[in-house]
Amino acid sequence: QVQLVESGGGLVQAGGSLRLSCAASGRTLSSYAMDWFRQALGKERELVAAISRSGSSTYYADSVKGRFTISRDNAKNTIYLQMNNLKPEDTAVYSCAASRLAFTASTYDMDYWGKGTLVTVSS
Repeated sequence: QVQLVESGGGLVQAGGSLRLSCAASGRTLSSYAMDWFRQALGKERELVAAISRSGSSTYYADSVKGRFTISRDNAKNTIYLQMNNLKPEDTAVYSCAASRLAFTASTYDMDYWGKGTLVTVSS
């Protein structure tokens, strides 16, 4: 079992930055590919970014490419999502998820989920 806890969400003005963290307990995070998803009110959940077990491969949704950066620190059992130049349309609950696969960008491959942290971007 892996428990995932997100932190770092909050209210920020458009153009601002936030860094989300996802801390894992229960098992070492290096055994899992990790993804960040988000779900805005009234919308379906969407993939934001993904990172492989080793951290050597990453994937970004077109909507965040060039603004968001996913990273991981396996020694700290934590992954991060650095979000820059935030836009009102980035407002959502952001959740991290873990997959036993080496690398995946699919909701259906995730084995564990955090509860999420709310990011609100004001215009």
